[in-house]
Amino acid sequence: MAETNTDTGLVGSVGTALPTRSDLAELSSSRKALLLMAPLLAFEALIFVVPFFILLRISVTEGSSDHVYEPGTWSLESYAVVFNSGLLHDIILYSFLLGAIVTVLSVLIGLFYAYAIWRSSGIVKSLLLLSVVMPLLTTLVIRTYAFNPLLSPTGTFNDVLLSAGLLSEPIQFVPATAGAVAGQLYIVLPYAVLAIYSVLATMDWGIVEAARDLGASRPRSFVEVVLPQVIPGIIVAAVISFAWSVGAYAAPDLLSNGITFAVHAEDLMIGDMRYSLAAALSVVMLVLMLVSVTAITLVLNRFGGDFDLA
Repeated sequence: MAETNTDTGLVGSVGTALPTRSDLAELSSSRKALLLMAPLLAFEALIFVVPFFILLRISVTEGSSDHVYEPGTWSLESYAVVFNSGLLHDIILYSFLLGAIVTVLSVLIGLFYAYAIWRSSGIVKSLLLLSVVMPLLTTLVIRTYAFNPLLSPTGTFNDVLLSAGLLSEPIQFVPATAGAVAGQLYIVLPYAVLAIYSVLATMDWGIVEAARDLGASRPRSFVEVVLPQVIPGIIVAAVISFAWSVGAYAAPDLLSNGITFAVHAEDLMIGDMRYSLAAALSVVMLVLMLVSVTAITLVLNRFGGDFDLA
């Protein structure tokens, strides 16, 4: 059955809806947004997606007599080595342990530091923000290596503790796990502070004042009012700190005698020329990190907050 549109004189089937001007405008807006995102999507594909598939391809190749991967071959031998090697299991465990310690410390310190920035004003607020941004202006390797003279047995930190009578003999913080934790924490802490502060800056202090007017103490108002609202920032801070710390290279290599997977992958590639095994180890670690980051996000998101704000 057909009917005539009295406005246009067109004949069409009953129930057929012609696109309205708002629909066309929305479609045009979507296409413009897609066009604006196209360069970013192309960049992401070129810089991240393509290298990952290259890494994945190398991980399933065979090693030659010189331990270099053979293009055109297919083998899961490298993954078998990763899953069956006790040494690699210890390296993976150490990497995740380092990442977990740094993540907990960076989130705790970053939360209270960001809260201090949020509640301060004037020159104090400017100085606190400057102290967070300033380390980012220095090369990562230089500011990491600076912990050697600070934390060594004859370094500044031990000298201060000895002079204050808090130690009877120097403690070797580097090379040790403590040095790697301190160096990696110094690297990720500014990002954790900024991630949390960006959410705190959107909060209304009047809500906290209302909670205190209703009888809530300062700690209770922080835990029950501020903390749930800042969960999105904590999630971002935790993800950045954990992912960066598990895959850290500079701090463990310069400040620790422990071997992380990034350091071992470099040894496999440059020292032993075992490209396929290094690639397989990297792929396994990447999958484990993605699973861990997803779990962190889901667990923290259960405590409240709107992740869209992050």
